[in-house]
Amino acid sequence: MQKFHSLASFILPSCYVILLPFVGCSSHEEFSQSSRNHKISKEENIHKLSPQMASNITVHGLLLWTSIGFLMPVGILTIRMSSKKEIGSREAKVFFYLHIILQILSVVLVTIGAVMSIKNFENSFDNSHQKLGLALYGAMWVQALIGFFRPPRGNIRRSTWYFLHWLFGTMISLVGIINIYTGLKAYHDKTSRSTTIFTILFTAEICFLAFFYLLQDKWDYMQKQGLILGDNVDAVASSIQVITQRENEKVLPPEPCGKRNALRNLFD
Repeated sequence: MQKFHSLASFILPSCYVILLPFVGCSSHEEFSQSSRNHKISKEENIHKLSPQMASNITVHGLLLWTSIGFLMPVGILTIRMSSKKEIGSREAKVFFYLHIILQILSVVLVTIGAVMSIKNFENSFDNSHQKLGLALYGAMWVQALIGFFRPPRGNIRRSTWYFLHWLFGTMISLVGIINIYTGLKAYHDKTSRSTTIFTILFTAEICFLAFFYLLQDKWDYMQKQGLILGDNVDAVASSIQVITQRENEKVLPPEPCGKRNALRNLFD
Protein backbone atom coordinates (compact mmCIF):
# COMPACT_ATOMS: atom_id res chain seq x y z
CA MET A 1 0.00 0.00 0.00
CA GLN A 2 2.81 2.35 0.84
CA LYS A 3 4.46 1.48 -2.46
CA PHE A 4 1.24 2.31 -4.28
CA HIS A 5 1.06 5.75 -2.59
CA SER A 6 4.70 6.47 -3.31
CA LEU A 7 4.24 5.39 -6.92
CA ALA A 8 1.15 7.58 -7.28
CA SER A 9 2.97 10.53 -5.75
CA PHE A 10 5.66 10.13 -8.36
CA ILE A 11 3.41 9.50 -11.39
CA LEU A 12 0.98 12.42 -10.84
CA PRO A 13 3.62 15.22 -10.77
CA SER A 14 5.28 13.62 -13.77
CA CYS A 15 2.01 13.77 -15.68
CA TYR A 16 1.63 17.45 -14.79
CA VAL A 17 5.13 18.18 -16.00
CA ILE A 18 4.56 16.30 -19.25
CA LEU A 19 1.11 17.73 -20.05
CA LEU A 20 1.74 21.34 -18.96
CA PRO A 21 3.57 22.40 -22.21
CA PHE A 22 0.74 20.99 -24.32
CA VAL A 23 -1.90 22.85 -22.28
CA GLY A 24 0.13 26.07 -22.50
CA CYS A 25 0.60 25.64 -26.23
CA SER A 26 -3.12 25.00 -26.70
CA SER A 27 -4.05 28.12 -24.72
CA HIS A 28 -1.49 30.20 -26.64
CA GLU A 29 -2.77 28.84 -29.95
CA GLU A 30 -6.37 29.71 -29.00
CA PHE A 31 -5.35 33.27 -28.05
CA SER A 32 -3.32 33.66 -31.24
CA GLN A 33 -6.20 32.32 -33.30
CA SER A 34 -8.63 34.75 -31.62
CA SER A 35 -6.31 37.70 -32.27
CA ARG A 36 -5.78 36.58 -35.84
CA ASN A 37 -9.53 36.28 -36.44
CA HIS A 38 -10.09 39.75 -34.98
CA LYS A 39 -7.37 41.20 -37.20
CA ILE A 40 -8.75 39.47 -40.28
CA SER A 41 -12.26 40.69 -39.47
CA LYS A 42 -10.97 44.25 -39.08
CA GLU A 43 -9.04 44.05 -42.35
CA GLU A 44 -12.10 42.68 -44.14
CA ASN A 45 -14.16 45.57 -42.79
CA ILE A 46 -11.57 48.03 -44.10
CA HIS A 47 -11.40 46.35 -47.49
CA LYS A 48 -15.19 46.51 -47.75
CA LEU A 49 -14.89 50.32 -47.77
CA SER A 50 -14.73 51.16 -51.47
CA PRO A 51 -12.61 54.05 -52.78
CA GLN A 52 -15.83 55.89 -53.70
CA MET A 53 -17.13 55.54 -50.14
CA ALA A 54 -13.81 56.70 -48.68
CA SER A 55 -13.91 59.72 -50.99
CA ASN A 56 -17.49 60.53 -49.93
CA ILE A 57 -16.54 60.36 -46.26
CA THR A 58 -13.59 62.70 -46.85
CA VAL A 59 -15.71 65.23 -48.76
CA HIS A 60 -18.42 65.05 -46.08
CA GLY A 61 -15.85 65.76 -43.37
CA LEU A 62 -14.31 68.68 -45.26
CA LEU A 63 -17.73 70.24 -45.89
CA LEU A 64 -18.72 70.08 -42.24
CA TRP A 65 -15.31 71.29 -41.09
CA THR A 66 -15.49 74.29 -43.42
CA SER A 67 -19.07 75.06 -42.46
CA ILE A 68 -19.39 74.56 -38.70
CA GLY A 69 -15.69 74.56 -37.89
CA PHE A 70 -14.71 77.72 -39.76
CA LEU A 71 -17.42 79.80 -41.47
CA MET A 72 -19.81 79.87 -38.54
CA PRO A 73 -17.21 80.94 -35.91
CA VAL A 74 -15.86 83.60 -38.28
CA GLY A 75 -19.41 84.82 -38.84
CA ILE A 76 -19.84 85.17 -35.08
CA LEU A 77 -16.63 87.20 -34.94
CA THR A 78 -17.81 89.55 -37.71
CA ILE A 79 -21.14 90.35 -36.03
CA ARG A 80 -19.29 90.92 -32.78
CA MET A 81 -16.97 93.36 -34.54
CA SER A 82 -19.92 95.21 -36.10
CA SER A 83 -21.45 95.78 -32.66
CA LYS A 84 -18.35 97.75 -31.66
CA LYS A 85 -18.75 100.18 -34.56
CA GLU A 86 -21.04 103.20 -34.63
CA ILE A 87 -24.61 102.22 -35.49
CA GLY A 88 -25.35 102.93 -39.14
CA SER A 89 -21.72 103.50 -40.07
CA ARG A 90 -20.21 102.00 -43.19
CA GLU A 91 -17.93 99.64 -41.25
CA ALA A 92 -20.86 98.33 -39.20
CA LYS A 93 -22.83 97.59 -42.38
CA VAL A 94 -19.86 95.82 -43.99
CA PHE A 95 -19.40 93.52 -41.00
CA PHE A 96 -23.15 92.89 -40.78
CA TYR A 97 -23.52 91.82 -44.41
CA LEU A 98 -20.35 89.76 -44.16
CA HIS A 99 -21.93 87.96 -41.21
CA ILE A 100 -25.03 87.18 -43.30
CA ILE A 101 -22.98 85.89 -46.26
CA LEU A 102 -20.82 83.64 -44.08
CA GLN A 103 -23.82 82.15 -42.26
CA ILE A 104 -25.71 81.49 -45.50
CA LEU A 105 -22.66 79.71 -46.94
CA SER A 106 -22.39 77.70 -43.75
CA VAL A 107 -26.02 76.53 -43.98
CA VAL A 108 -25.62 75.65 -47.68
CA LEU A 109 -22.49 73.54 -47.02
CA VAL A 110 -24.15 71.79 -44.06
CA THR A 111 -27.14 70.95 -46.26
CA ILE A 112 -24.87 69.46 -48.94
CA GLY A 113 -23.04 67.41 -46.31
CA ALA A 114 -26.32 66.19 -44.82
CA VAL A 115 -27.65 65.15 -48.24
CA MET A 116 -24.42 63.25 -48.93
CA SER A 117 -24.72 61.49 -45.59
CA ILE A 118 -28.35 60.46 -46.15
CA LYS A 119 -27.72 59.33 -49.72
CA ASN A 120 -24.40 57.48 -49.42
CA PHE A 121 -23.92 56.39 -45.80
CA GLU A 122 -25.56 53.81 -43.56
CA ASN A 123 -27.34 56.05 -41.07
CA SER A 124 -28.45 53.80 -38.25
CA PHE A 125 -28.09 56.71 -35.77
CA ASP A 126 -26.57 54.37 -33.19
CA ASN A 127 -23.58 56.62 -32.43
CA SER A 128 -23.14 60.10 -31.02
CA HIS A 129 -21.75 61.60 -34.26
CA GLN A 130 -24.85 60.82 -36.30
CA LYS A 131 -27.25 61.91 -33.54
CA LEU A 132 -25.45 65.23 -33.00
CA GLY A 133 -25.24 65.78 -36.76
CA LEU A 134 -28.99 65.35 -37.19
CA ALA A 135 -29.72 67.75 -34.31
CA LEU A 136 -27.26 70.30 -35.68
CA TYR A 137 -28.78 70.17 -39.15
CA GLY A 138 -32.24 71.00 -37.81
CA ALA A 139 -30.92 73.66 -35.41
CA MET A 140 -29.00 75.49 -38.14
CA TRP A 141 -32.11 75.85 -40.29
CA VAL A 142 -34.07 77.10 -37.29
CA GLN A 143 -31.28 79.62 -36.64
CA ALA A 144 -31.39 80.78 -40.26
CA LEU A 145 -35.16 81.35 -40.05
CA ILE A 146 -34.74 83.27 -36.79
CA GLY A 147 -32.15 85.47 -38.48
CA PHE A 148 -34.39 86.27 -41.44
CA PHE A 149 -37.34 87.26 -39.22
CA ARG A 150 -35.39 89.90 -37.32
CA PRO A 151 -37.63 92.60 -35.79
CA PRO A 152 -36.61 96.24 -36.37
CA ARG A 153 -34.86 98.24 -33.67
CA GLY A 154 -37.25 99.66 -31.11
CA ASN A 155 -39.67 96.74 -31.44
CA ILE A 156 -40.71 95.15 -28.14
CA ARG A 157 -39.81 91.68 -29.50
CA ARG A 158 -36.28 92.73 -30.43
CA SER A 159 -34.75 91.70 -27.05
CA THR A 160 -36.38 88.25 -27.16
CA TRP A 161 -35.26 87.74 -30.75
CA TYR A 162 -31.69 88.79 -29.93
CA PHE A 163 -31.50 86.38 -26.98
CA LEU A 164 -32.81 83.42 -29.01
CA HIS A 165 -30.53 84.19 -31.96
CA TRP A 166 -27.49 84.50 -29.68
CA LEU A 167 -28.40 81.34 -27.73
CA PHE A 168 -28.93 79.19 -30.82
CA GLY A 169 -25.78 80.48 -32.49
CA THR A 170 -23.61 79.82 -29.45
CA MET A 171 -25.02 76.32 -28.89
CA ILE A 172 -24.70 75.35 -32.56
CA SER A 173 -21.10 76.55 -32.69
CA LEU A 174 -20.05 74.69 -29.53
CA VAL A 175 -21.89 71.45 -30.34
CA GLY A 176 -20.63 71.62 -33.93
CA ILE A 177 -17.02 71.78 -32.73
CA ILE A 178 -17.62 68.75 -30.51
CA ASN A 179 -19.23 66.87 -33.39
CA ILE A 180 -16.23 67.50 -35.63
CA TYR A 181 -14.05 65.75 -33.06
CA THR A 182 -16.48 62.81 -32.92
CA GLY A 183 -16.45 62.75 -36.73
CA LEU A 184 -12.66 62.48 -36.78
CA LYS A 185 -12.87 59.58 -34.36
CA ALA A 186 -15.58 57.89 -36.46
CA TYR A 187 -13.40 58.35 -39.56
CA HIS A 188 -10.49 56.68 -37.79
CA ASP A 189 -12.68 53.78 -36.64
CA LYS A 190 -14.12 53.34 -40.12
CA THR A 191 -10.91 53.51 -42.14
CA SER A 192 -8.18 52.86 -39.52
CA ARG A 193 -6.35 55.88 -40.88
CA SER A 194 -4.58 58.27 -38.55
CA THR A 195 -6.42 61.53 -37.81
CA THR A 196 -3.81 63.02 -35.49
CA ILE A 197 -2.69 65.75 -37.89
CA PHE A 198 -6.31 66.80 -38.57
CA THR A 199 -7.06 66.88 -34.86
CA ILE A 200 -4.02 69.07 -34.20
CA LEU A 201 -4.87 71.46 -37.05
CA PHE A 202 -8.49 71.80 -35.98
CA THR A 203 -7.51 72.37 -32.34
CA ALA A 204 -5.02 75.06 -33.37
CA GLU A 205 -7.68 76.77 -35.48
CA ILE A 206 -10.23 76.77 -32.64
CA CYS A 207 -7.65 78.11 -30.17
CA PHE A 208 -6.76 80.96 -32.55
CA LEU A 209 -10.42 81.89 -33.08
CA ALA A 210 -11.11 81.77 -29.34
CA PHE A 211 -8.07 83.97 -28.65
CA PHE A 212 -9.19 86.49 -31.28
CA TYR A 213 -12.73 86.46 -29.83
CA LEU A 214 -11.44 87.27 -26.34
CA LEU A 215 -8.96 89.83 -27.66
CA GLN A 216 -11.71 91.96 -29.19
CA ASP A 217 -12.96 93.05 -25.77
CA LYS A 218 -9.55 94.34 -24.73
CA TRP A 219 -8.19 95.64 -28.04
CA ASP A 220 -9.47 99.23 -27.75
CA TYR A 221 -8.47 99.37 -24.10
CA MET A 222 -4.95 98.14 -24.92
CA GLN A 223 -4.53 100.77 -27.63
CA LYS A 224 -5.35 103.59 -25.21
CA GLN A 225 -2.83 102.52 -22.57
CA GLY A 226 -0.03 105.10 -22.40
CA LEU A 227 -0.81 106.55 -25.81
CA ILE A 228 -2.27 109.86 -27.05
CA LEU A 229 -4.06 109.13 -30.29
CA GLY A 230 -5.80 111.22 -32.94
CA ASP A 231 -7.90 114.15 -31.76
CA ASN A 232 -6.77 113.68 -28.17
CA VAL A 233 -3.50 115.49 -29.03
CA ASP A 234 -5.26 118.83 -29.60
CA ALA A 235 -7.38 118.39 -26.49
CA VAL A 236 -4.37 117.69 -24.32
CA ALA A 237 -2.42 120.64 -25.85
CA SER A 238 -5.27 123.07 -25.14
CA SER A 239 -5.52 121.78 -21.58
CA ILE A 240 -1.81 122.41 -21.05
CA GLN A 241 -2.16 125.93 -22.46
CA VAL A 242 -5.04 126.76 -20.09
CA ILE A 243 -3.08 125.48 -17.11
CA THR A 244 -0.06 127.62 -18.13
CA GLN A 245 -2.19 130.73 -18.42
CA ARG A 246 -3.67 130.16 -15.00
CA GLU A 247 -0.20 129.79 -13.53
CA ASN A 248 0.85 133.14 -15.07
CA GLU A 249 -2.26 134.91 -13.86
CA LYS A 250 -1.69 134.09 -10.22
CA VAL A 251 -1.92 137.13 -7.91
CA LEU A 252 1.50 138.50 -6.95
CA PRO A 253 2.22 139.13 -3.24
CA PRO A 254 1.44 142.74 -2.10
CA GLU A 255 4.20 145.34 -1.84
CA PRO A 256 5.43 146.27 1.69
CA CYS A 257 3.56 149.08 3.47
CA GLY A 258 4.74 152.69 2.73
CA LYS A 259 5.10 153.64 6.41
CA ARG A 260 7.35 150.73 7.03
CA ASN A 261 9.57 151.85 4.14
CA ALA A 262 9.76 155.42 5.53
CA LEU A 263 10.83 154.26 8.97
CA ARG A 264 13.39 152.00 7.43
CA ASN A 265 14.80 154.87 5.38
CA LEU A 266 14.89 157.02 8.51
CA PHE A 267 17.13 154.67 10.42
CA ASP A 268 19.32 153.78 7.42
